[in-house]
Amino acid sequence: MKEETRGLYAAIVLSIIAILLVNIIWPNDRPATNRPEPVVAEETTPEAADDKLPLAAEHNALTSQDALKQDKRIEIANDKIAGSLRIKGARFDNIYLTKYKQTLEADSPDVELLSPAKTKAPYYAQFGWLSNDKALKLPNANTLWKVTDGKLTPKSPVTLEWNNGQGIKFVRKISLDNNYMFHIEQIVENNSGKAITLYPYGLINRVYDNNENSSAVVHEGLLGVINSSLKEFKPKDLDKGEKKEFETTGGWLGFGERYWFSAIALNNNTTSRASFSKIGDNTYQADYVGEPTTISNGSVATSSVNFFAGAKEIAMLDDYTKNLGIDKFDLAVDFGWYYFLTKPFFYILDFLYHLIGNMGWAILLFAALLRLVMFPIANKSYESMSKMKKVQPKILSIQETYKDDKMRLQQEMMTLYKKEKINPASGCLPLLIQIPVFFSLYKVLNIAIEIRHAPFIGWIKDLSAPDPMTISAMTGLPIPSLLDLGVWPILMGVTMYIQQKLSPKPANKDQARMFALMPVIFTFMLGHFASGLVIYWTLSNVLSIIQQRIIMKKVGVD
Repeated sequence: MKEETRGLYAAIVLSIIAILLVNIIWPNDRPATNRPEPVVAEETTPEAADDKLPLAAEHNALTSQDALKQDKRIEIANDKIAGSLRIKGARFDNIYLTKYKQTLEADSPDVELLSPAKTKAPYYAQFGWLSNDKALKLPNANTLWKVTDGKLTPKSPVTLEWNNGQGIKFVRKISLDNNYMFHIEQIVENNSGKAITLYPYGLINRVYDNNENSSAVVHEGLLGVINSSLKEFKPKDLDKGEKKEFETTGGWLGFGERYWFSAIALNNNTTSRASFSKIGDNTYQADYVGEPTTISNGSVATSSVNFFAGAKEIAMLDDYTKNLGIDKFDLAVDFGWYYFLTKPFFYILDFLYHLIGNMGWAILLFAALLRLVMFPIANKSYESMSKMKKVQPKILSIQETYKDDKMRLQQEMMTLYKKEKINPASGCLPLLIQIPVFFSLYKVLNIAIEIRHAPFIGWIKDLSAPDPMTISAMTGLPIPSLLDLGVWPILMGVTMYIQQKLSPKPANKDQARMFALMPVIFTFMLGHFASGLVIYWTLSNVLSIIQQRIIMKKVGVD
C-alpha cells in the first residue's frame, strides 16, 4: 500500500473516530424518559380544535387580516413585536416580529409568527384550567373575557376576568417584557360553597401547510427541554398518532423554526405532564398539564407560566436562562453535534461584528484569527509536506525499484522518512482540526439570526444565502442549478486548486486523478452553501497558500 494512500485512509479513519468521540463525550441528546403515567385522567387533556378550519375547506381559508376582524382584540406592542390578543378565549394568535422582514425587498412585510384560527396555517397559544368535574364550568376557547385594561405593553399589563355563574371567578393577568416573553398569571377565586380541584394547562397549536417544514440543516418542528434533556420531533414522527408524553419539573416545550420559535416555560417548582401530539389533519400540538390545585371555599389559588414567541436571539435566550431560570433555553437554537464549538464561534463572530460593524468582515477576521491559532500546527504540517515534495523523486525511484517487493518497499520508505526527518501522517492533522471547525461554522451561518440578511461588500446582501451572482444571473443563459455557480464559489475552487498544486503529488495515477478532481468536487458541493461560509473558506485557502509558499521557500522547494 502506497504511503499516500495510507495517509488518506488514516485521515478518514481518524476523522470518523474524532466525530464518534465528540458524540460520546458531548452527546446531542440524552436517553429518552420512559413514558409516564398521565398526571390526570385522559379526558382532561387540553384540546383546542373547537374552531379550526376543516381540511376540506382550505380553499375558503381567511387571510390574517380578515380573521382578525372577526373578534374583539387587545393590542400588543413593544419595540420588537406587534399584534393582538383575541379576547374570546384569551388566545395568543397574532404576533408580528417587527425587527425582521420576510425578504430583502424594501417593502417586505414583517415576519408573521402566530396567526389566527380559520386562516390557512393557524398557529396560536392558549392557557386555562381543567377539571375532572364535568359539571364545573371552565373558561375555554369561546369564553368572552371582561377586559379591565386596553393595550398590552411592557409598561401596561392587562387583566381579564370571567365569572362562571357558579360562584367561581377566573382572573388572568398578562404582562410583556421588552423582548418576546409574556408572563401569564392565572387566579381562581372560589366562592362556590365547596372545594374544587383544578389543573392548570397551556398549549401551542399549529397547522403545517402541506407539512412542508423539514430542513436538512436545522431542526424544524416540535421541541422542548424535558428534565434537562432536549427532545425534538419532526411532525412526521407523530403522524402515526402516538402521543409523546413526559413528566417533568421545569423545562419548556413548543415549536421551532430556523430563526423563530414559540415555547411555554414551565414552573420550576411543580411537576407537569408535557405532551407532543398530532390532533388533526396537519395539526400538531405541544401542551402541558400541571399539578392539581385544590381550592377550598372562600380561598384563592394562582398558577403562573411564561410564554415566548419570537426570534432565536442567542444572547437573549441565555439571559432568560440566567434571569428566569428557564432550563437550557438556548437549545431552542440547533447548535448541532459541536455545541462546544458552535456556540463560542457565534459569540466570537458576534463580538467581531459589533467591533467592525459588518458581518462579512467579521467572518474574514475570524478566519484570520483561526489561522493564527492553528499556525504552529499548520507550520509543522506544511514543513512535512514541503519535505515530502522535495524528496518526491526519491520516493518515486524507491517505488519503481521495489514495486514487486512490498516488505522491502516499506523498509526503504521508512528509512528515507527517518533520514529526511519526515512524518508522512502530519499532513492529516490540519484536516482533522478543520472538520469540526468547518461543520461548526457551517452551523453558525445557518442558525444564527444575527447573520440572516446580513450584507457584505458588492453583490452579497445576505451572508446566510448562496452567492446570487451566478453564471445564469450574469449571462442570462438557462444553466442547470447544479452548475450555476456564483463568483465566490469559483474563487474558492481556484484557491483550492492552487493550494493542491503546492502539495506533494500522489504517486498512484488513479489517486492523483482523484485528488485533481477534489477542487472541482468541492466547488460544486459548496457552490450553493451560505456565501458567508464560502467567503471564509476562500480566505482560509489564501492564508494557507501564503503560509505554505513561505515554508516551501524556506525548505528549498520550488
